[in-house]
Order: sequence, then structure tokens, then C-alpha cells
Amino acid sequence: MKWRGREQSSNIEDRRSQGGSRMGGSPFGSGGGFRMPTGGGGRGRGGMGSLIGIVVVLGIIWFVTGQNPIDMLTGGSSSTSSSTASSSSSPVPASAEEEDLVDFVGVVVKETEDMWTEVFAAQNEDYPEPPVVLFSGQTDTMCGMADAATGPFYCPGDAKVYIDLSFYEELRQQFGAPGDFAQAYVLAHEVGHHIQNITGVLPDFNERRASMSQEEANAYSVRVELQADCYAGVWANYAGQEDLLDDGDIEEALNAANQIGDDTLQKRMQGFAVPKTFNHGTSAQRKAWFERGYTSGNPADCDTFSGDV
Repeated sequence: MKWRGREQSSNIEDRRSQGGSRMGGSPFGSGGGFRMPTGGGGRGRGGMGSLIGIVVVLGIIWFVTGQNPIDMLTGGSSSTSSSTASSSSSPVPASAEEEDLVDFVGVVVKETEDMWTEVFAAQNEDYPEPPVVLFSGQTDTMCGMADAATGPFYCPGDAKVYIDLSFYEELRQQFGAPGDFAQAYVLAHEVGHHIQNITGVLPDFNERRASMSQEEANAYSVRVELQADCYAGVWANYAGQEDLLDDGDIEEALNAANQIGDDTLQKRMQGFAVPKTFNHGTSAQRKAWFERGYTSGNPADCDTFSGDV
């Protein structure tokens, strides 16, 4: 991606110096007792729930109940463990590579802001730009205490995107999804959840899930996630129009979408897939909806709630 030298967003909130531990170097490691499924390198780990992406289901649970789902799983208080971690560990000095990632995130976020501002302006509306919070280890959110094990996510409660930059190493090494445009896809996906929040998709899901079975909620969550993938594809189309794409960028994003499909992750982790537990979509679905957004360039073509997905 041709990002160097471009304007960066002013909506980056850098909390990396505020403490928190790095969880043994893995953003999906211990801490709060919650692990997200990862794979690769023969290091399959136990876990539940989602993978990359909003972890918006977690955000919605936090937003609705006011209770951190990590605490619900462990029967404890993640905020207590956070305090312990913060008091026993000093912030890790940022490397030159990490500072490069900070600049990269700033540019990508600015490009998403430019595109969505244009989309909203075409409807005579203002686009409320979401702050993007960079943190190391753990941080407070309106959705409760988040740590690196949560992965990148969007919190509907404060309308912010959160990311521990160490996730990008996990994306490369454990998910098998290298490349700067794979990283850009992650951010554009999270911003897609912000679009869903301000257009009513997430509040609607929030209201509906109270009367849904777990299987029904999972199926609806898949549609939410696939729409965010499609919105990321729409942004990729915009990036192409802005001459930001290098050869192979779209392939990097498609590979990332493939590697984080529910079926691929479950097979990597446990050797088989259980479709009724999918909550982000299969590899084929995630690739297809990203590609649909990229080919079309029109957010109106990202309706994942009508018909089959």
C-alpha cells in the first residue's frame, strides 16, 4: 500500500504509555481467562467465541449488560487483574517498527475518514469520525476492561475502535496473513462496524438478540460481520481510486479474509468445524463479501440482511 508521506488522522488516541502488560508476547494469550481461536504453527489453542473483527458481540454484551464477558467466563474481575498487571509491569518501549505501524494506522484511518465523509455528504449528512485507540496490554473502555487478548474491536458504547498493535504480528505469524493491506483490511473492517452503529444495524442487533437463541444470534452475527467485510471492500475500491494500491494488495486482504473464516479457524484449532457456532462467516463468505464491496465500490451493495449470504 502506498501510504508513506500521506496525511494522518487526528483521531488517534495513543494510550500505549499508560501501562498494562503484553501478555507474554501474544495478543491472544492469558489475561482475564478469555482466549480467541488462533491457529497455525502447530500452536492451536483452546478458546471460544469470535476471532478478529469487532469482537462486536462482546461489545454488545458489555454495552447491554454492563458486565465484562471476560468476568462472566471466569467468574472474576478482569479489572482486578488489570490493576495487578499494571502495577507489576512497566510499559515496553516502542520499537521503530511499532512507531512505523502507528504512522500506518494514522494514514489508513484518515483514508477511511475521507471516504466515509464523501459517502455521508452525498446524503447531506455529516460523518461522525470514530476515535481509534492504540493501547498496550490493557485499557478501559465503555464496554469494560479490554486487553490484548480481545483483538481489534469496536465498542458501540463509546463509538471507538481499539487495537493493540502487537496483534499485527499475530496476524502475520499465527494467522498466516502478512502484508500491509491485510492490516489495512482489519482497520477498515472495524470502521465498518462504526458505520453499522451509526446507521442502526448494531442497535437493531442489540434489540433483537434478547429474543434470539444462541444459534440464531450467531447466524445474525455472521450477517453483521460480512457486511463489515463488504464495507472494508468498498474502502479498498476507494483506495484503488486514490492510487494507493500496490500489486498484490487485494490478494493480501483476500488471504486475510480466508485465514480468519470460522471454518478455517475451527479446523485449524480443533480439526473440525461446527457451522451452528459460526459467528463471523466462513472463509468463502468473508472473501466473497469483501470482493463484492471492492468490485462495486458502493456501500448500498453490502446488504447482507436480505436473502442468503
